[in-house]
Amino acid sequence: MMKRYAKPLFIAAFMLLSSFVLFQKEKPTLWLIGDSTVRNGTYDRGDSGLWGWGHFLHEMFDTTRISIQNKAFGGTSSHTFVTGGFWEKVRPNIRKGDYVLIQFGHNDGTALTLRGNGDDSAEVTNPKTQKTEMVHSFGWNIRRYIRETKAMGGTPIVLSLVPRDMWKDGKVDRVASEYVGWDKEAAAQEGVEFIDLNKIIADHYDQIGMDKVMSTYFTVKDHTHTIEAGAKFNDTCVVEGLRTLKNDPFKKYLQK
Repeated sequence: MMKRYAKPLFIAAFMLLSSFVLFQKEKPTLWLIGDSTVRNGTYDRGDSGLWGWGHFLHEMFDTTRISIQNKAFGGTSSHTFVTGGFWEKVRPNIRKGDYVLIQFGHNDGTALTLRGNGDDSAEVTNPKTQKTEMVHSFGWNIRRYIRETKAMGGTPIVLSLVPRDMWKDGKVDRVASEYVGWDKEAAAQEGVEFIDLNKIIADHYDQIGMDKVMSTYFTVKDHTHTIEAGAKFNDTCVVEGLRTLKNDPFKKYLQK
């Protein structure tokens, strides 16, 4: 009698297991790439009480429905994130249905990144390795991430760099605004979404006021990296930007 039902039971169990595995594979991933303002320090341990916004972003999502993978790395630029091997740890794992949030700029003010959004290139000597490298414009680098994400079936979303705790006449001093423009241009050229995170956060900072921002979100020793409260505040701004995207693609994944 047992033999009579063994095969059908085996088939049913196999189909159930296969469905479970298929369901697991279909769970999309939200990849984060960028610098220390997204993932602070080499090991993302909150050294000196400093955190990148990517560390807490999972708290804003239903992670039973979407996975959050923060692969940003401190000290990287749009160029060195590639040459340092960090992008190659992400790119091959991007699947259809995944999203990639791209935020660079804070470390791009060196000879390893040409200014602008052009297609120009140059050979320069890396001051750390003393080796010659081919470098491109900031915009070219951003377009590379966009194109390679698309090639893997993912959806790239460009974010402008977060503002620093720097003020002028009681308002956030929006330095590095040229990077915001190059991000926007690169995203438009490739037909992908752009979130001006710099503006979203800076506008809120202006409303909150200099004294409260400086005492609540930063330390007096660091005007670039946020403490936990600042990182979590930036998360709310990231989500604010995500909710403005066409067709609201993250609505079903965000916590209510």
